[in-house]
Amino acid sequence: MEETRADDMRVVSRRGFVATLGIGLFAASLPRRAPAAETESRKIGMIGAGREGSVLGALFIKAGYPVFFTSRHPEALQGLVSGLGSLAQAGSVADAITFGDVVALVVPYPAIEEIGRSFAGALTQKPLVLDVSNPSARRDGDAFVQRVTAEGGAGLMTAKLLPGARIVRAFNNLGVGAQLPTFAHRPGDPVGVPIAGDDPDAIAIAERLIRAAGFEPVLVGGLAMGRYLVPGTPLAGVHTPAEIRQIAATLH
Repeated sequence: MEETRADDMRVVSRRGFVATLGIGLFAASLPRRAPAAETESRKIGMIGAGREGSVLGALFIKAGYPVFFTSRHPEALQGLVSGLGSLAQAGSVADAITFGDVVALVVPYPAIEEIGRSFAGALTQKPLVLDVSNPSARRDGDAFVQRVTAEGGAGLMTAKLLPGARIVRAFNNLGVGAQLPTFAHRPGDPVGVPIAGDDPDAIAIAERLIRAAGFEPVLVGGLAMGRYLVPGTPLAGVHTPAEIRQIAATLH
């Protein structure tokens, strides 16, 4: 994935760009769903257009939400945007934050610190900042992961980096973006998405977005529980909502 510069903060993933070549075909294969009434006032700024950001954005678009994807070079996302239709746009992080009523962070976790330096004030004005990012020792280094742990884990750390933002952690359990279309709108028992947040209004918006994308949200607690919404914990992987509730009950 990309490195993020404080003076520009436009994010792009080389692997993600390659992955986007197939996103248009994926999006075209999904049934177009009637937008929920509230989507008219919920535009999404997707900070990060890699594998997960691209697929998650495609699911939101199919649910009727306009999505603005970010890129260091917006022209590199034209294949993605064209494949997703008129509800998709691409540009810089600043443009995405201005555009979005909701801002989703789908970037390498260390980038959140730099995003906070440049855009913390603007993010406090959003009714929801959806934190989809995870710290990774392999990518970010052991020292960084230890720092996140010392701050109470992902969730409380995000709140520290984005003071005043209404943060909800979500989609952190499902791993690579390739799994999202496989399990979205699954017949029968839906795939559950554990979420953690402290702001009731932000949680309610996140729940509607997650259901629109084809999953069932399960609130597991406040942002302090965000430390469990990372790979390698019992909540990681694919679970039904009932399984998530059972697992979460053992973590308090």
